[in-house]
Amino acid sequence: MFVLINLKAYPCNPVEIASIAADVAAETGVRIAVAPQAADIDAVAETGVETWAQHVSGVEHGSHTGSTLAEAVSRAGAEGTLLNHSENRLRLADIDAGLQAAERAGLETIVCANNPRQIAAAARLDPDAVAVEPPELIGTGTPVSKADPDVVTDSVEAASDTAVLCGAGISTGEDLVAAADLGAEGVLLASGVAKAEDPRAALESLVDPVA
Repeated sequence: MFVLINLKAYPCNPVEIASIAADVAAETGVRIAVAPQAADIDAVAETGVETWAQHVSGVEHGSHTGSTLAEAVSRAGAEGTLLNHSENRLRLADIDAGLQAAERAGLETIVCANNPRQIAAAARLDPDAVAVEPPELIGTGTPVSKADPDVVTDSVEAASDTAVLCGAGISTGEDLVAAADLGAEGVLLASGVAKAEDPRAALESLVDPVA
């Protein structure tokens, strides 16, 4: 089970959470990664935790002010990138360009989508994995595995041979077990750890059932 913690732009300490994640991953054997803001990638990577970018732009070196260059996040220590998160939606052509940029830089990729139909389209672009995240459940604490489990099982079917992660509302170990039972190979979460009063306790409780 792969656990990817998206720190978004939350007012948290990314290095502290990354250090906790590195410790918990080492103690439990669970694959845990952290996706900080681009400016924090190098500091997060220095903790030893698996580090992901929240986004890369589908551009090469050149005149692209404001873009997030895949090679730059790779140099900073990122090993993978999210694309098309519901808070940063992209056109299909831009997702494809982002995937090409990530491949060029040697980054693993997860493309997010809202529903099984979009998951099928995303999977055809050949990312390493796709993540189904109904936007109405993000940050609610109600996981899609409870709200509408068919979304997960239908996404697994729609993705064919592409790995599927489950996102939106993930916050407990029970949520991880439910996602796995529905065919997901990992989860995306954010506020359940990034906004927790005790991030270590939250993360340890989260992964304990799958450790």
